[in-house]
Amino acid sequence: MAKRAGVPAGPLGDDFSFVSPVAKYMLFFFNLLFWMISMVMVAVGLYARLLKHAEAAMACLAVDPAILLIVVGVLTFLITFCGCVGSLRENICLLQVFSVCLTIIFLLQLAAGVLGFVFSDEARGKVSEIINGAIVHYRDDLDLQNLIDFGQKEFSCCGGVSYKDWSQNMYFNCTATNPSRERCSVPFSCCLHDADQAVINTMCGHGMQARGYLEASAFIHTNGCIDKLVNWTHSNLFLLGGIALGLALPQVVGIILARLLINQIRDQIKLQLYNQQHRADPWS
Repeated sequence: MAKRAGVPAGPLGDDFSFVSPVAKYMLFFFNLLFWMISMVMVAVGLYARLLKHAEAAMACLAVDPAILLIVVGVLTFLITFCGCVGSLRENICLLQVFSVCLTIIFLLQLAAGVLGFVFSDEARGKVSEIINGAIVHYRDDLDLQNLIDFGQKEFSCCGGVSYKDWSQNMYFNCTATNPSRERCSVPFSCCLHDADQAVINTMCGHGMQARGYLEASAFIHTNGCIDKLVNWTHSNLFLLGGIALGLALPQVVGIILARLLINQIRDQIKLQLYNQQHRADPWS
């Protein structure tokens, strides 16, 4: 009797399985964890978006972190759902969808990292475009406003290239026709703060754009956030590499487990077909 590819030379018992319970349930619980995380992400994003509709009718969709959270959460939910059900039901189709999606995401992240490194000038231009767009919509979105204030305080910077970039915002614009009380000002997050200062003066940036760099530097950070962000990135390459590895590692583990389980399920199907043929024709 000739030996077939992927199955033993003789029939095995019906209780024998090529599918490893360890690989099967590792992949299941791996996906279950990220499936639950994705539901939390969607719930938080929806709550933030609904709350924002109630408080800020002019919220900018293009730079809304809540929308980004919902989109990422829904994609993660769908992908991990395929992994959960596919591993539990030993469904090759769902496991292949899960494996292919993870592979595509991994390759896109790798390509984005390589392109960002190779085309650093273009990446810098894109970052500048994003920051300028965020400055324009600073007062339109509370989440965006808090994010910009946090960034300016953490990096000790103001604006994109310089503090005068805040003239792009309609409230901080320096034109004589601007009726805003914040005309020619900058946000309080640009200000130099004393560590012992208990109460923050939110009007500390009033009229700072009308002052020169040297004069304004006594009260606010005059350097832009783009250069500070680039310098921080160069100084923390090992940290960023560790974060990238931490994001990529679960994806690689998921791909390996999915491919392993797919091959085991295929071997199991071959074994079942072989045993059925052997019982039907014991002389084959």
